[in-house]
Amino acid sequence: CDCSKPTPPPPSSPNCPPPPHSPSPKPSPPPPKVKPTPPPPAVKPPPPPKVKTTPPPPVVKPPPPPKVKPSTPPPPVVKPPPPPKEKPTPPPVVKSPPTPPNVRYPPPPNQQKTCPINALKLGACVDVLGGLIHIGLGDSAKEKCCPLLHGLVDLDAAICLCTAIRIKAPNLINLLVPISLQVLVNDCGKYPPAGFQCPPIN
Repeated sequence: CDCSKPTPPPPSSPNCPPPPHSPSPKPSPPPPKVKPTPPPPAVKPPPPPKVKTTPPPPVVKPPPPPKVKPSTPPPPVVKPPPPPKEKPTPPPVVKSPPTPPNVRYPPPPNQQKTCPINALKLGACVDVLGGLIHIGLGDSAKEKCCPLLHGLVDLDAAICLCTAIRIKAPNLINLLVPISLQVLVNDCGKYPPAGFQCPPIN
């Protein structure tokens, strides 16, 4: 019997067999599993190209202005000439008063010149001259000798000194005569003839 139809109430007979069971219809096969469409692969956008920054332009220093040499050359440096070296003026040479010319009086013929005064009076002068051999000339000879020779001419004064030296110190005559002549010239102002020598003893 068709089970889809409502089943009439079973007979009261308990021996009524159950209606045959109709096989249940096969369920329709499930629809094939459709795999979902895979999502499109994630496409990463390409990174923006690295744009190299343009380097700043090099700082160009303006060239220094060329040094323009003046067309006119500078005037030459003229060094002033060094001041002339002044040579020190030498002190004026004081010339000693000229020596009066020695006038040689020729002795009278056959007459020996002698001392016109007493030669012994010149003994003190000879003593001073003897002391001057070691100490040199000094004022003492001028004080002792010149007053005694005052009034005598140059030659007479020299002869008197020679005579007094022969009397007082004959052994020193060669030493004392040059000293006595210096005293005559330098201290007493007497100028015997050049090359004067004591006259020999008569």
